[in-house]
Formats: sequence, C-alpha cells, structure tokens
Amino acid sequence: MTFYKKVSHFPGIIFLLLVAVLVSGCLQQIVIYPNYPPEKILASISSTVAEDDILSAMAQIDLVTIHGYQPARAAVIIKKPSYLRLELLPVIGTPDFFLAASPEKMSIFIPSKGEFYRGLPTVANLERFLPWQFNIEDIVMIFSGTYPSLKEKVIAYQSYHENNFLRIEMKAQSGCSQIIWVGENNRLLKLVRNDEQGKEIYNVKYDRYDTKSSIAGEIIISMADGITSLSIKYSDLKIEKATDLSIFDLPIPANVKTITLD
Repeated sequence: MTFYKKVSHFPGIIFLLLVAVLVSGCLQQIVIYPNYPPEKILASISSTVAEDDILSAMAQIDLVTIHGYQPARAAVIIKKPSYLRLELLPVIGTPDFFLAASPEKMSIFIPSKGEFYRGLPTVANLERFLPWQFNIEDIVMIFSGTYPSLKEKVIAYQSYHENNFLRIEMKAQSGCSQIIWVGENNRLLKLVRNDEQGKEIYNVKYDRYDTKSSIAGEIIISMADGITSLSIKYSDLKIEKATDLSIFDLPIPANVKTITLD
C-alpha cells in the first residue's frame, strides 16, 4: 500500500517540477535584487555632478526631425538643477546663437539679426528657438549624465537584476514613470520615460564612457515618434566648483532689439 501511494503521486511530482522549471526559466533574467537599495544607487548616479559643480564642454550636437538632419558644434555649460548656457559655433567666425537660462529666466541673443529675447525658461519659449520638447531642468539633468526627476513627492521604487544590469523602476502616484538601467561602477546606461498611461515618451542612451570619467561621452535622446532624436558628444569636458553664476545671465547688448517672450 505504501509503495502504491508513492507511485500514484509520481505524476503530480513531475508536474510540480515542470512548473518550477518553467517559472525559473521565465524569471532567470529578471529577478528581485534586494541587496541594492535603489535609493542608494540613484544617489550615487545623481552625485556624479553635484549641485555646486559646473560642467563645461565642447559638444557635437546632432538633431534629427521630420525636417531633416541638423548638425551643430556648440559650447555647453551646465549647473544643476536648471542652469544652462549654450553657444552654437559656426565653422568660421563667432557664435551667432547664445542661450543662457537660470531657474528664473531665459535669455537668447542672435547677433546676425540684432535681436535679444528674454522670458521665462518654459518649454514653449525654448521651442521657439530649438526644436527640443523638454524643459530646461530635464535637459540639464540628462546632459549632465543623470536622469530627470519625476515631478511628484511620493515615488515608488523597485529594483531588479536584469542580465548583467540593475534595472530601477520609479513610479509616481499620477502614473508617470521611468526606468533606468545601471551598469558597472553605477554608470547609467539607459532611461525610458513613460506618461500616465504607461506609453513611452522618450528614451535616452548613455554611451562612450571614458575609463577615467563617470559621465557618458555620448548621450542620445530618442522620441517615441521613431523619428526625432538629439545626440550630444562631449570633448574637453571639465567639472569645476561653481563660484560665479553670472555666466548664466546674458547682458543686453547695446543697439539691439529686445523682445519679451512671455
């Protein structure tokens, strides 16, 4: 009788083993990663460029839109959370486009037109001059090699080990979310930003890390339309302590037309 009972349960044991194998096969690439609190990893990534640092570099900017491909050489100066100075450099001659932004205002000077613009650093004002669908703060965070913050106080975090990377999911109460992938030495590799319905808005790839630098040498932003993209490749990158923020304020030149944006 005892032997009969063991044999009668044998098919059930096989079934349970098969289920266990199938489940482990499905989850072997995405496993909960409890030993790495996501907040600590995120703090490490964010501190690569501190808020009292200024990042400056020469940059090759390549923009692709429905209107075509637009390359530009630029000088870029950044300070978190939302300070930006951008000068577009021609092949020959002096810059013909200057942008300076702080949390309170944005100024743009176009010497060839003799026009000086001043207003709030909003997405709408920025889009009048540059086809970037971002606010200044998000651009600064991405260009400094980190990720933009979700604009809510309560954020839920989850972290998983996916292949050889750490995947961290962040979700706000509104439903807005983003996912980042982190590699060796806490280097940010990819970001995906989603809207309230979970649809992708854009993704960012961080590439070409120098062995001595924790900031990506190339950053590529791709919009969900599958067409629009913006890439920036750095050279002569420097990080220095901020001592003077006047560089983020353009003085109004003499004998130019001043135009208010708002």
